[in-house]
Amino acid sequence: MLDRDTIGKVLAEALRKGGDLAEIYVEDRSSSAYRLEDGRVEDVAAGRDRGAGIRVISGDRASFAYTNLLEEAALLRAAEAARAGLEGASAPPPADLTEVEAGPRHPAKVDPTSVPAADKVAGLQAADEAARSAGAEVRQVIAGYADVRQRLLVARSDGAFAEDDRTRVRFSVQVVAARNGTITTGFEAPGHSGGYELLEARPPAEIAARAAEKALRMLDAKPSPAGEFPVVLAPGTGGVLIHEACGHGLEADTLVKDASVYAGRKGERFGGETITIVDDGTVPSSWGSFSVDDEGTPAQETVLFENGVLVGHMSDLRSARKIGDAPTGNGRRQSYAHVPAVRMSNTNLLPGPDDPNEMIRSVKRGVYASQFAGGEVNPATGNFVFGMSEAYMIEDGEITYPIRGANLIGNGPKMLGVIDAIGHDFMFWEGVCGKDGQHAPVTTGMATVLLGTITVGGTEA
Repeated sequence: MLDRDTIGKVLAEALRKGGDLAEIYVEDRSSSAYRLEDGRVEDVAAGRDRGAGIRVISGDRASFAYTNLLEEAALLRAAEAARAGLEGASAPPPADLTEVEAGPRHPAKVDPTSVPAADKVAGLQAADEAARSAGAEVRQVIAGYADVRQRLLVARSDGAFAEDDRTRVRFSVQVVAARNGTITTGFEAPGHSGGYELLEARPPAEIAARAAEKALRMLDAKPSPAGEFPVVLAPGTGGVLIHEACGHGLEADTLVKDASVYAGRKGERFGGETITIVDDGTVPSSWGSFSVDDEGTPAQETVLFENGVLVGHMSDLRSARKIGDAPTGNGRRQSYAHVPAVRMSNTNLLPGPDDPNEMIRSVKRGVYASQFAGGEVNPATGNFVFGMSEAYMIEDGEITYPIRGANLIGNGPKMLGVIDAIGHDFMFWEGVCGKDGQHAPVTTGMATVLLGTITVGGTEA
């Protein structure tokens, strides 16, 4: 993408008036997206974007500039702009570049660019037909397909050099159903790091049928009760609680500001022996995986909680420098035009020994949380509120009727303490995480989990 001679000149220019570290991030991104609504293709987009971001770090300060031109002169101008606010002591010349030992790659088996546009549209149409055939009460179907290939290069003045080639594909279906003024939705959006083979493993019609089934089931929902209940979290989607209520508080940029409920508590026990939570950017073909992060640090598995004890955190270059640890490979950015920040990758509560069916049978009266939709968490306190888009009552050990308007209200550290059982039916759930105005593909994973007692907000009179 850039020759090493040019890279050396740019890094030297970035450090010409001082600084501890200079970095160049070069990106070449191509993408396509299709959207079908009510049987008609409404949006088709395809594009390519190339550019570079240059950053200079000096002590606790950092300065950044970017350009969409990759000619040497433009890169040198960007380097000059990046160092403009950080004049100080002279810096050593950039070290010779040495390629880092990257984590595993996640290649596309079927290159999305080799698939005709007509085939991608046919997948959307198949989804539309499958959703509508699920029932006459289906009112709207929105299906989307997106692929992106991202080739990147990262070089730093400390000599680190890394490249990655990432392809991601995602297919989404939203179904709206209605009956007698009641409107419900169902949503499915699998994705992975890889190519078009996703839709061979997860056919569009199958994805749409699942979304439609959810929307139609929720038409029969009754108002949710409110109070303290046992709650069983469904595998996969329930992992969003781990991501939000635990993961964000263990991103080191929050810890160094003492703005996290977990700050200064490493070594403390929060839950039982079966609770181990990791962030792992190396999971094969997972939506949140990569070979190196966007600062050139190899992807790795980072243990956050081990057997219920807080043992780790996630960091990027800057936060690791402040803490005095090595970075964990969690420096991520939306594009070359953005500054990297500490972000999760694939954050998983590892499976346990318990029988999911036995968990449900053990509940006299409680809630089965099948899918979450929206919520908020305060990293400083750990307090959270999450809406349930699909939930059911458990009565006398059986899942009975669907409920609407249910919210899960609690506290991240305390939630870990009320995990009574963890199943062996581990599943992933793919999503997009927003932070500091940037979005990143992330995965959460967990098996069925039983929370002994937690607050459920509801609308039952």
